[in-house]
Amino acid sequence: MAEQDLITSAREAYARRDWPAARNGLLAARTAAGLELQDLDALADAMWWLGNLPESQSVAEELYRGLTAGGDRPAAAMKAIVLSLQWGMRGDLMVASGWLNRARRLLQGLPERPEHGYLLYLESAMSLDLEEDPGPAQAAADKLDSLARRLADPTLGCFARVLAGLAGVRAGRTEDGFSDLDEAMLPVLAGDVAPVWSGDIYCTVIHLCHQLGDLARMRAWTDALEHWTAGQSSAFVYTGVARVHELQLVSAEGGWDAVEREIGLSSDNLVDSHGWMAGAGYYELGEVRRLRGNTDGALAAYRRARDVGVDPQPGEALLRHAAGDTAQALNQLRAALGESRLLDRARLLLPAVELSLDQSDLALAEALTAELERTAGRFASPGIQAWACQARGAVLLAAGRAEDALPFLDAAARTYRGQRARYRTARIHELLAGCRRALGQAGAADGDLATALAIYRQLGAAPDIARLERGAAGTADRGGLTARECEVLALITTGASNRQVAKALVISEKTVGRHLANIFGKIGVSSRTAAAGWAREHGLT
Repeated sequence: MAEQDLITSAREAYARRDWPAARNGLLAARTAAGLELQDLDALADAMWWLGNLPESQSVAEELYRGLTAGGDRPAAAMKAIVLSLQWGMRGDLMVASGWLNRARRLLQGLPERPEHGYLLYLESAMSLDLEEDPGPAQAAADKLDSLARRLADPTLGCFARVLAGLAGVRAGRTEDGFSDLDEAMLPVLAGDVAPVWSGDIYCTVIHLCHQLGDLARMRAWTDALEHWTAGQSSAFVYTGVARVHELQLVSAEGGWDAVEREIGLSSDNLVDSHGWMAGAGYYELGEVRRLRGNTDGALAAYRRARDVGVDPQPGEALLRHAAGDTAQALNQLRAALGESRLLDRARLLLPAVELSLDQSDLALAEALTAELERTAGRFASPGIQAWACQARGAVLLAAGRAEDALPFLDAAARTYRGQRARYRTARIHELLAGCRRALGQAGAADGDLATALAIYRQLGAAPDIARLERGAAGTADRGGLTARECEVLALITTGASNRQVAKALVISEKTVGRHLANIFGKIGVSSRTAAAGWAREHGLT
């Protein structure tokens, strides 16, 4: 094929968004005769859509040099800004900062242009990630808003709303902040914002939802990201990002088999293009493996997370606690707390409370709980509020105030159930069991423990299953009843119907009926009332 035909064919492929044909054709034309700057730009773009970020950046850097040599300072600055964004996504903040400095130098002294707004947005977004004070980001948002109106630039208007939203949430105005973030998506949905920026906005907001423990918002934004990436190559960076976020939600809901199957590979594919998202995926894999008792697998996943710049806490500390070294685990968490910003501290505080109570350090547990409550009050996020309620309930229970603990634990349970957070729901049922047993409600306590054990079995949480089954071993042979029959009887004693028992234990109503028939036969009764009486007489309530 003649050189001109080759480049024409490649340009046509690019125009119809046939990224493989565009990339291959442009590479061939580049080898044959070199490429014009516009074609280098198209090649970098095609590679980006195909998930070849290192190769795309290499071509973009070549384009930057060509633009600089040609004296096109605005275009060169814009390319430097995009490269800064991409290096930041990959997790190399030093290189990202270097590209921002190049853009700043190129734009210095030029009349006001959209590129100044892009630079301001990225500078402010990066600063907001590193600083606690949302004030500068809000000031930048106001400036961008004015600039967007003067230049009639919808992308700058979008950036203004993103910064205002992020600043609002961090300032404790959570609902106002998310209103701004929702508004920011309108130009994205209208196609007015370049995909490289749109994808980053989606990911930034989803990560914020995850930090807040707001799984409902996280689901909505993840669904929107999946819709945005629909039809793209499986190698497209944001297709992988969307899948990792989806698997984080699947993990919370108890789909641990799917997480173990998929999230490691999804994270592997993101290492070179979105490093911190790969780290988040490895961390989630480590958590599932830890909770299932796979210590070596969890450690390996946590190491991969650390390799790409994500600190695997609190999981790594909790793994050490499970091995019996609670004092060192608590020291690890306290060190991590000392290095974390406000929102990142929130997810560390509840595990630190639990380890403090395990060490009988009620004063430390109280101090950590009080901080978590202040954070929950500031952000008004359902997730953080539930963590704070769980911590307060656990502290009150440890202090012998079971009756005071119950309302806090009930509130946390309602949130976790509403979020479909299976493992957290099971943990709350264990705490509720402790409260009810302390209040003399043995039957209700057994029902809570039965619910917790049923969830652990569904998840495959081997260490928790073994722990609860050891606790139930003393009653497993009463009247010849099996451990499962004791669970059913404990729930029946609380007045639960067959349907309620089936739901609590994740079994069918038919199976509940079969267990009841066996129970009646073994203990020699013919009614639920008589069975409940037998349970009370034999210490099962």
